[in-house]
This record gives sequence, structure tokens and C-alpha cells, in this order.
Amino acid sequence: QVQLVESGGGLVQPGGSLRLACVASGTSFRLNGMGWYRQAPGKEREQVALMTRGGDTNYAGNLKSRFTISGDIAKNTVYLQMTGLKPEDTAVYYCAGAANGGVYWGQGTQVTVSS
Repeated sequence: QVQLVESGGGLVQPGGSLRLACVASGTSFRLNGMGWYRQAPGKEREQVALMTRGGDTNYAGNLKSRFTISGDIAKNTVYLQMTGLKPEDTAVYYCAGAANGGVYWGQGTQVTVSS
């Protein structure tokens, strides 16, 4: 089993920034990649950004201009730096990790963008 724990969510004003962190733990696992997804109220969960063990990254839509994924997959850690936040970025942000042929999810961290 692989456990993922997110941190860093919260309430931020429009235009502000937040940095999310995710740490994976468990026994006998090797992560091939980690990433971030989000789910807004009434909407389906969507991909935000992904990172492979080799450091390749992939972003959804035009989020790359405002969001940056970073981290060290070998150290089971990934971050999401979010800038220029907008009210439509409000969602629960989930960390995901691919390991041992499966995908594991964190519990999510709430990000609310509001004045």
C-alpha cells in the first residue's frame, strides 16, 4: 500500500499564490510518477499537472502559465506552485502516485480562491 498526504491548501484572495505539497509513504513501492488533480463542486475530477520519475512534466490546458509542478519522485515528494489564482481554481486538490501497477490517491486538500 502507498499512502499520499497533501498539505498547503487554504483560503487565498484572487491573484494570490499557494504551494501544495504531497509526500508518499508505505512499504515496497517505487513511484513511476506523481501528479495533481482537482475537483470543483459539481464537476468531474480533472488533471492539473503530472511529473514522471525522469522529470518530464505535463500540464492541463493553459495552467502551465500559472502552475508549476516540481519535486523529486525518487524521494516520494511532489509540489504544486500555484500563482495568479482565480476563483475558478477553487477545488479540492488531490495528489496521485503511480506505483506497483496501480494509482494511489491522497485525501485531498481544499483550495478556495475568494475575496
